[in-house]
Amino acid sequence: MAKNKQESIKTQIKIDDVDYQYEDMTPEQQTMVNHIADLDKKLNGTKFNADQLQVGKDAFVNMLKTSLTSKEEKEVHQ
Repeated sequence: MAKNKQESIKTQIKIDDVDYQYEDMTPEQQTMVNHIADLDKKLNGTKFNADQLQVGKDAFVNMLKTSLTSKEEKEVHQ
């Protein structure tokens, strides 16, 4: 009985506040859903990478500023 209950569970996809059942979609529609899911993963990964790159750039800019400030202070004291 539990097996039948598990088989009746369907994957819901919400589009514009309307629920659709993945298993009731045509193969073409399921492929579109799969492309959308894959693109979401790639977009999230790209945003993550962009955040890392921005933090890295900011760190190097701060290191350069510190280095330039230290050099200016040394030149003033000489």
